[in-house]
Formats: sequence, C-alpha cells, structure tokens
Amino acid sequence: MNLNIKNKNALVCGSTQGIGKATAVALAREGVNVTLVARNEEKLKAVLAELPNDNQNHGYLIADFSEPIELKKALETTDLKFHILINNTGGPKGGDLLSATSNDLINAFQMHIICNQILTQAVVPFMKSEKFGRIINVISTSVKEPIPGLGVSNTIRNAVGNWAKTLATELGGFQITVNNVLPGFTNTARLDQIIKIKSEKAKTTEAQMEQLLKSYVPAARFAKPEETAAAVTFLASAQASYINGINLPVDGGRTKSL
Repeated sequence: MNLNIKNKNALVCGSTQGIGKATAVALAREGVNVTLVARNEEKLKAVLAELPNDNQNHGYLIADFSEPIELKKALETTDLKFHILINNTGGPKGGDLLSATSNDLINAFQMHIICNQILTQAVVPFMKSEKFGRIINVISTSVKEPIPGLGVSNTIRNAVGNWAKTLATELGGFQITVNNVLPGFTNTARLDQIIKIKSEKAKTTEAQMEQLLKSYVPAARFAKPEETAAAVTFLASAQASYINGINLPVDGGRTKSL
C-alpha cells in the first residue's frame, strides 16, 4: 500500500527512544521529512544520524516538556510547516493516585495537555492551509482500562483522550484528523519501570512479573516499538483520511473492553 506521504513534514515528540524513535524511523522510510523533538541534544543527534535519508530534510528541536515556556521558544526557531504531529511524552511516575501530590498532577497536566495544546496551536494553521493534517497522540490503554499503580498516568491519559476527541470534531472539516494510539505492554524503558514497580509491590522478582504480564496478553508477548510505530504511521498517512477521533489499542488483544 502506498501511504502517499512522501515529502510531507512531521514533528515527532519524544523521539530519542522507544515508540517515538521507532515512529520517526518509520515515517522517514515513507519519505517524510522528520523533525525530532526531545530534551537531550546528544541523543537527538544520534537518532538524526540513524534516520533513513533519500534527499530528505530531517532536523531536530530541543525542548523539555516539563517547561512549556521553553517549548514555545523552541517552536519559534522553526517555520512550523508540519503536516503531521506526533504527540508522545514519557508517562508520569508510578504510584497510587491517593499518594500523588498536587504538583504531581499539575506537572503531568502541563507535560501532556498544555504541551500538546501548544504544539497543536502552532501547527494547525499550516495544516489548514494545506488541507491536510494528522495529529496522533501516543497515550495508553489506561484510556479504556485504568492500570493499577499508575494513578496519575490514568488520570492524565484520559484527559488527553477527551482533549483529542474534542479537537477531532473541531478540525475534521479542515481535513485534519486527530487520533490516539494506545500502546499495550511494549518493550521500552517505560515498561521496565512498570515491571519494577509492580514486582516490588507484589514482592516478587522482575522476571516473574514479566512472565505474569505476558500471560495477560493473548499474543503472549510484549510488543516491539516498531509495531506500535506502524499503526501511528498508517494513521499519519493519506490512506487514513476518514479515520478521525478514535482510540486505537495496539496491545496484542489484552484490553478487554471494545
């Protein structure tokens, strides 16, 4: 299938590792000009050097999503001509919701809602002028089923889901789609953190916890970041023009809700 996005421009957040990096690579393979976004310039340069490049114009922006004002300043250094925006930010720290502080919630809201809003407001004018826009938010299956031990994340991920659904309605008439990809258990640093938290709480080993989590998945394994990136890339394509306002789990069938 020809995804028909060659020469489009994409802004990919959290793109120095995990699903963000895999998505940047997948888009570059489709001929997309990719701008990486993360806070570590050394890692950004390393990923930039790995991107497939057939006379493409790749680049990067340095931004720390814990500082929304700094993100705005970073965006001022580019011309904002992006057809595709991938909102992808590391999840809040684990723990029960009742134990979370007000600052934990405020910081997570800033990183996931405020920064998404800043990015979207920055890129939508060009998308409207091009009559083509794809905004894809990489969030979590907790939008459908809260995950024990991730209280703040459960709360904020659902806020992102409803933010996206609202935007999908507002922007659909401009040929701009807004969709959410919900990764399940994926081989990333985030999953390593979750396994550690869960094993400590259950007083078991990390290896035992890993096997337990795999047993919850009909596919009986964890996803590769590239598998989630493939779903993101399709939603970013011209072929996904009539898919708007959805939550797409990429979880091997683990989520029990429809």
